Amino acid sequence: WKTNFLPPLLEPLLYLLSFGYGIGMFITDGVQDGFGNKVPYQQFVAAAILCITMMQAAFFETTYNSFVRMWFQKTWEAVTATPLTLDDVLAGELAWAACKSSINATLMSLVVACFGLIPWYIIPLVPVVAFVAGLLFAGLGLIVSARVKGIDGFSFAIYLFITPMMLFSGTFFPLHNLPPVAQGVALALPLTHTVLIVRPLVEGHLGDIPWTSLVYLAAGALLTPMLAVRLMKRKLTV
Repeated sequence: WKTNFLPPLLEPLLYLLSFGYGIGMFITDGVQDGFGNKVPYQQFVAAAILCITMMQAAFFETTYNSFVRMWFQKTWEAVTATPLTLDDVLAGELAWAACKSSINATLMSLVVACFGLIPWYIIPLVPVVAFVAGLLFAGLGLIVSARVKGIDGFSFAIYLFITPMMLFSGTFFPLHNLPPVAQGVALALPLTHTVLIVRPLVEGHLGDIPWTSLVYLAAGALLTPMLAVRLMKRKLTV
């Protein structure tokens, strides 16, 4: 548990301190949150860090960790030697990744609340959102695992997909600062819609949550795991 939860908890905390309270010292009049509210930059970044935590916990669990269990530790082979099936294994991988996303985000929300950046009464909603978002990102991670030929192949997904999402999904600066074309691309990304849901939560403005983002996240949480299971079964049964 120490290696699984302490580092993922410390990394977002460092982001919060460096961006929120480092760069944030130069932004004294707050920033527009995209919903017509001006908020302190620390609170603006806190929402983004929660979303990044949800994404990374689930995605990395179903990429590197799942790949190691699948190919190197042969855990999947051992499990399927019992009455459990490959469908059970894949469902377990996805469910655990979503749970890990939920646990990490909840722990991070407690830290953020200690800084006074999220209302305490909102914290029970964080694991719910994190579980749904975690299913979406877990599905994406397992899709990548089904497509790569070796463990080094995950680098392409991280540098070409995860890192750009982390930077350009309305995380560290408002989405409306981007050119119109870039805004359109950003709105197609799952992390953007996660941020659009979590930021009003962090601010305590539940009425500002866009229903389109809720639909996007719910649909993604259903479709990406289904596609991931299909691709992974094709990969392992060829």
